[in-house]
Amino acid sequence: MGLQYRGGTGVLQVHQYGYLKPSPLNGNVTWLKKTSLFPQTDWWWTVCRCCIPQLKPDGIPLLRKLCYAVGGIPYQITNIAIGFCLQVFLLDVVRMEASFVSLILFLSRAWDAITDPLVGYLVSRTPHTPTGKLLPWMVISTPLGILSYVLLWSAPRGSDSLASSIPWYLITSCLFQTFMSCYHVPYTSLSMFLGGQQRDRDSATAYRMCLEMLAMLFSSVVQGQVMKVFYTERDRVCLNEDQVFEHVHSTPTPVHPALPNTRKAFMTSAMVLGSIYFLCSLTLLLGVKEQHVPVRSEEEKRLPYFSSLKMLVRHTPYTRLVLGFLFSSLAFQMSLGNFALYCTHASGLGPQFQYIILVLLLAAAISVPLWQVLLVRVGKKTALLIGLPLLIPALVVLVSVPSNLAVFMAMSVLSGSSLATLFLLPWSMLPDVVDDFTLKNPSCKGMEPLFFSCYVFCNKLGGGLSIGFSTMVLHFAGYKAGACSHGDGVITALQVLFAPVPIGLLVVGLVFFCLYPIDEARQRQSQNQSRTNQEQAL
Repeated sequence: MGLQYRGGTGVLQVHQYGYLKPSPLNGNVTWLKKTSLFPQTDWWWTVCRCCIPQLKPDGIPLLRKLCYAVGGIPYQITNIAIGFCLQVFLLDVVRMEASFVSLILFLSRAWDAITDPLVGYLVSRTPHTPTGKLLPWMVISTPLGILSYVLLWSAPRGSDSLASSIPWYLITSCLFQTFMSCYHVPYTSLSMFLGGQQRDRDSATAYRMCLEMLAMLFSSVVQGQVMKVFYTERDRVCLNEDQVFEHVHSTPTPVHPALPNTRKAFMTSAMVLGSIYFLCSLTLLLGVKEQHVPVRSEEEKRLPYFSSLKMLVRHTPYTRLVLGFLFSSLAFQMSLGNFALYCTHASGLGPQFQYIILVLLLAAAISVPLWQVLLVRVGKKTALLIGLPLLIPALVVLVSVPSNLAVFMAMSVLSGSSLATLFLLPWSMLPDVVDDFTLKNPSCKGMEPLFFSCYVFCNKLGGGLSIGFSTMVLHFAGYKAGACSHGDGVITALQVLFAPVPIGLLVVGLVFFCLYPIDEARQRQSQNQSRTNQEQAL
């Protein structure tokens, strides 16, 4: 943002477009533009450099970092619940056919993928208000997002009928994804407007990822309790059904009726997560003030929507980073999205699933600060290429030894460490790409929301493709909604979806990350160039 000197009478901040003059009495500052009192001359910058011995970058306060990090919790707690349990909820609780579930999940994620870049563009064109141009989007979308999330897990009247249940869950899912985009896209873009330098933004991102991992951990505990209710009620119903079927000598694989206790548990968890959603959003809005750098109108260049997208696609570092993130995210979401079904039907560890996923997310939360230390020492790209491949041996072992709880726990630790790199490092690398783009296109201002929205788009597109593809494969493999047991074809399909397909996708993602051109040397060069441009502007 600028340079500051902490002296005896206050703080003198030399800014790119003006100066802040401290009051010797109360420390308040006044904005002095270059046009009048301090004209743009070389002698003024020379005086500043000679007379101010401690000229250093402005940082981000710890409280602002923490409040910013809390704002990422709503997306993760709802994403965990939807990713792990919505498929099970629709298949085994609502008892919807797998083909219709695949249609709902894919269309809602496709709609979400469309809205992300559009929301990013609209945010970038939003005029500045006294509270900024990002925060108002989050204020408006928060209550609507909470309401649509709770409705997604409710059971309306006539939900047993396909004619009413399919439109209900499709519309509520699309509404929630839309409102979450209106919250999450401005939130991710906010990291560029926290103030400070690149290291400060990396630190804020690390805080964010730590809290998001803890949020995922908490959400997995809540959903684990819900799944425990589901397994208990389903096993009791299936046992009664088996006894009845034995007496009438009928075929196996009975279909259990509606599960009222499980429905109530899902609704209770939605209310709990919705309350946390509200509290975290309130903390973000009250604790973070959006930093705005004034831009001179003659330097600002506002591009149409498709022209902006075209410039992003042509920026090679961004394209390779996005493609690497897309395939890697698709690999993780393909594997984790089928984890619950794999544990339930293929490994026989369904009742222990909540403990397995708890260990995985706990390992991920502990690994985030460790990867942060490593990226400072060896660089972001190198740390990423070390961490992501850890998932491959973990998946191979989990498929090779499917029913050993101790092995599952050990491999969950390894998978969690790899998951931490996917959460931390690509998001830490994105601001470097934005800075690189800004240096090469100095006239293009305010495109940060579009950068982050397209990034979020790839993450959500990966989730939509993984869930839609997985559910469709299970449908063709013979998965029966509500069935107590399944044939060998379904088991084989779950094994393939859990390990071989994600491994292939992850290898493709690693290739794109290897081709990513911004290393530590280029990053330092960009920082020096940015500092030089700032001094020339002064």
